[in-house]
Amino acid sequence: MQTTQNNNFSVTPKDFFFWAGAMVAFYATVIALVNLVFNYINYLFPNALNTYQVDPYQSGISSQMATIIIAVPVFVLLMRLIRGTIALDPTRQEIWVRRWAIVLTLFVSGAAMIVSLIVLLTTFLNGEELTARFLLKVLTMLIVAGSAFGYFFADIKGYWSKSPSCARNVGYAFSFVLALTVIAGFFIVGTPREARLARYDAQKVSDLQGIQWQIVSYYQQKEKLPKTLVELVDPISGTALSTDPQSKVEYEYAPKAGLSFELCANFNAESRKKMDGGEVARPMYSTMDMMKGDSADSWTHAAGRVCFERTIDPDRYPPLKK
Repeated sequence: MQTTQNNNFSVTPKDFFFWAGAMVAFYATVIALVNLVFNYINYLFPNALNTYQVDPYQSGISSQMATIIIAVPVFVLLMRLIRGTIALDPTRQEIWVRRWAIVLTLFVSGAAMIVSLIVLLTTFLNGEELTARFLLKVLTMLIVAGSAFGYFFADIKGYWSKSPSCARNVGYAFSFVLALTVIAGFFIVGTPREARLARYDAQKVSDLQGIQWQIVSYYQQKEKLPKTLVELVDPISGTALSTDPQSKVEYEYAPKAGLSFELCANFNAESRKKMDGGEVARPMYSTMDMMKGDSADSWTHAAGRVCFERTIDPDRYPPLKK
């Protein structure tokens, strides 16, 4: 009789890997969820000092979405299998791997809530500004950690084993909320296709900035504007003719009266605009741009064919002395 009892309470390989897999999937989901929401917050409430956020998917959003999409079904499936095992053999509730997994999660989630509150209170007592960006991140941590704590606290009390239908409903609700979080990203930062088109547009702006500088250099050396962009090509200095990375055609260039000229390109979408006093995303700005008044704002564009007119100031960019 004693041997049977010991066997019932011993941890089988199935028990260990079920719980290990469930915890790995759970922690991967929570970490990805928190980072994903943080990226949404960073996108909607950007740091005023960060002016180079072009593609939000390059900040890890794509991997976080993929982690949630894969890890959530794995966690739900493994927990259902574990619940089924406990329903058939209630002694599975007493195995050490289950208690260690639950207690560890309670400790981590509780510590996360306490640390979040400490950071919030410290920031307030220091007299620092409680920005919407900061408060939303603290709220995110409290909600995620609090939900994890509540779920596993009920688990260690045996509530889900007594109410398997409720456990399934919580699992469905958990999956539904995470699915909404992932889908919301497409409305907040756009689809991956839109992000790819934005990268094309950013590269086009960068190319035009480079061509602009080459035209300035050409003028300083020859005291005239080039008639075509082909005249800028110089194998010795390594200057090549830039082409549209999307259509593979040459950019449009037209010299105007005096020292004015025009550069044109076709863009996929309008430039990302400012939101809540910060820059959500903007074209890459090269410090090599030396045109008078040139800045990232001077390269904002609409969708379709857009031309940028520039005029060289000979006082600011005098011809080079022979």
